Amino acid sequence: MGWFEAPEPLLPELIARHGRWRARRTALVDGERRLSWAEFERDTARIANGIAALGLTAGARIAILMDNSLEMALVTFGILRSGCVAVPLNVSVTDAAVGAMIEDARARAVFASGSHCARIDALAAVWSRIASAARVGHRSPGPPWIELEPWRAQQSAAATMAVSPQAECNIIYSSGTTGVPKGIVHSHRCRLNWAVDCALTLRYRSDCVTLCSLGLFSNISWVAMLCTVLVGGTLVIMPHFDAQACAALIARERITHGNFVPLQLERLLALPGLGRHDLASLDTIMCCGSPLPLELKREFPRRSGATLIELYGLTEGLCTILAPEDFVAKTASVGKPFLGTDLRIVGEDGAELPAESVGEIVGVSALLMQGYNGRDEANAEATWQGPDGRRWLRTGDLGYLDADGFLYVVDRKKDMILSGSQNVYPADIEQVMREHPDVAEVAVVAARSRKWGETPVAIVVARSGCAPDRQALIDWTNARVGKQQRIADVVWRSALPRNANGKVLKRELRAELAGREY
Repeated sequence: MGWFEAPEPLLPELIARHGRWRARRTALVDGERRLSWAEFERDTARIANGIAALGLTAGARIAILMDNSLEMALVTFGILRSGCVAVPLNVSVTDAAVGAMIEDARARAVFASGSHCARIDALAAVWSRIASAARVGHRSPGPPWIELEPWRAQQSAAATMAVSPQAECNIIYSSGTTGVPKGIVHSHRCRLNWAVDCALTLRYRSDCVTLCSLGLFSNISWVAMLCTVLVGGTLVIMPHFDAQACAALIARERITHGNFVPLQLERLLALPGLGRHDLASLDTIMCCGSPLPLELKREFPRRSGATLIELYGLTEGLCTILAPEDFVAKTASVGKPFLGTDLRIVGEDGAELPAESVGEIVGVSALLMQGYNGRDEANAEATWQGPDGRRWLRTGDLGYLDADGFLYVVDRKKDMILSGSQNVYPADIEQVMREHPDVAEVAVVAARSRKWGETPVAIVVARSGCAPDRQALIDWTNARVGKQQRIADVVWRSALPRNANGKVLKRELRAELAGREY
């Protein structure tokens, strides 16, 4: 051991240090409200001490069902500083799903805001764990709720307890695009690794001003928050995404960084008069969450002036990025792994495949989760054991590595269509159909086929003002795809079902086609 002992500065400790050394710098912006780092440190310490006063000890899980706000950010980091485990929940899911996730997490307290308090009250009549949980609300309806603001104000602002690197930091529930959401558990050391690796990769710096335009329950938002907290920058929170408000906010707050999903970038580019907004402050924008169309990938940097970094990744802890220096040469790829991350492509038999061969993407990383909460079977299913006996994460995504080691994502394994003996990847068909001038959105899924077992069917949202002919669109598409990729039908829809991060819920579309056979 060396002369001096250097304890690992985890994120809760970094907040305390920023409160001292970056005291006057702005930490948090929500509309006209602003908190300095000194105020952010004070208020998160008060929440942490208030949690302890409720009788909750280190390791207790605390659910958060709140709309985007300054208060939600304070609650989130207050929980982390208390040594308890933050369980942020997607506010857009059904009440039944909220209840199931709180039960699955074995939460002992719930923080909620506004109308979500009433949702929790209704669930308390059904779920005994929710009924016994402590409830703290922002703009709550009254007892049994403890109102957040006066409760926080009366707590001590003294420094809070240290946390262990191995201790659980958060449980974030998967999007559920392919099934029942699973609770993804990250430790404090893992989350520090996320902050450091992502901040380096995404070019964060101490004077960054980061826009959070997605729900703060999303891991995409957590990446933005963790990176910004690491470097002591400024977080700017949008209550909800609106393209016009977003462009105005970028100009007003001089936003430098932000994490977006492709649908948001599409809506920004479609904004009339986008050029009238001053976007010159934008430095580096990250986009992830669903496939980024090539046209959008090229157009957004050109029109915004920002550096666009595409990230392919899973909340479970595996990421690649298409770095700016590789953008032109490898535009269609999702880049290479983060530093310290390793990838392989494996076949159905579990054997590693050579370059250019399509198989499942597996990887190891310092960002990997501890596992799925209480789901040993799911943990086993998500594990690929390497030749050295090490456990690698199965992503459930299909892709291939080119000769230069760049990753190309082909499709979700569960979305692949087996037509006859041929593998058909919906993403390939979708890319072709997006080129049709009358197609605004498209998702291709499997439907039953008497002849082939499964056959591709396209669910299409037409562009505003267009009334394309169904058979004409089928013929146009089938003239441009391979024989096995030909679609059997086009089904019109006014909108595609999406989760809060803009990812298309294909399982819902498959369910809608369950009664059809072609």
